[in-house]
Amino acid sequence: MSLQKSLKSVSGEQDTTSICSSVTTQPDRHGFFGGAQYSPEPKRTVSPSTILKREQKWLRMLNNWEAFMSKNYKKVRERCRKGIPASVRPKAWLYLCGGQLLLEKHPNEYEELLQAPGDPKCMEDIRKDLHRQFPYHEMFIREEGHGQQELFSVLKAYSVLNPKVGYFQAQAPVAAFLLMHMPSVQAFWCLVSISDKYLSGYYNPGLEVLQRDGDILHALLRRTAPAVHRHLVKHRVEPVLYATEWFLCALTRTLPWDSLLRVWDCFLCEGVKVLFKASLVVLAGALGPAKVRKRANGLCETLEVLRHPPDSVLGEEYLMYHMQRLNLTEEDFEFEHQRQTARRRAMANRSGS
Repeated sequence: MSLQKSLKSVSGEQDTTSICSSVTTQPDRHGFFGGAQYSPEPKRTVSPSTILKREQKWLRMLNNWEAFMSKNYKKVRERCRKGIPASVRPKAWLYLCGGQLLLEKHPNEYEELLQAPGDPKCMEDIRKDLHRQFPYHEMFIREEGHGQQELFSVLKAYSVLNPKVGYFQAQAPVAAFLLMHMPSVQAFWCLVSISDKYLSGYYNPGLEVLQRDGDILHALLRRTAPAVHRHLVKHRVEPVLYATEWFLCALTRTLPWDSLLRVWDCFLCEGVKVLFKASLVVLAGALGPAKVRKRANGLCETLEVLRHPPDSVLGEEYLMYHMQRLNLTEEDFEFEHQRQTARRRAMANRSGS
């Protein structure tokens, strides 16, 4: 399977096999009327008093943001890993990713970008993709409704701001996810920060950065789950075949909603390494059991397992618990980053000579 084919799974229609056919008249607690993300059961929560204490701590941090980030970042990281209270999550995300700083620096630019005509091809591509983004969510369920209009505006503004990238289809679910939590101008500046800083190079032509990071993931897997790594090597399952959507969409089309919120709390605090950690946990959880690997005795069978990991592996508590217990250091990530970058540079030099 080629890189082009795996990209089609990112940009194409949502997988109908993962969408339940029934649509309810009442949305769940996240605003979904149906589909794979629908969660009718009330989430088990901590006590109201604990939630209140966490909210107060976060409000104090947000009111003294620069001091906390410069002098007490570990405390911010610790609280992100515990989960940001829903009531303060939108503001916390805006501050964590640097969107607030961009908004303060360019207070009128979003509206100015919307007034620009935009590239006709980008505008057409954006319009084609609007109905594919979380179609069962109350914000996007109506064709050409308010949510889809805001999504178009955010994606258009980015394409005008960064014409080198223009519009990349994997940005659409990221932008839609942000719009579910904050006004469009804030979602736009968060998208700018995520696209240009967190996922820097992912949306450039050629996707060389994405392929390099796939190699980094593969190398880290050899350390954290050697049996799974051997299985993937044996059946020639390259990272680009299973991890393209995970990384390009920052897991917004992969994880259950509660898990996604918790992972993003950490992602916006700690950076792209969180996507690596979540991916490593999913790989080990899905292919870790020997009986699963025995059944997945080929490339297609292995990819099928990775496209539909067990619900237990994708669960919030399982995912967060195992992500924090991966035996990987900052130095491990840096070492593999440098090694894979050097390897690709040498390959490019050989092919160009």
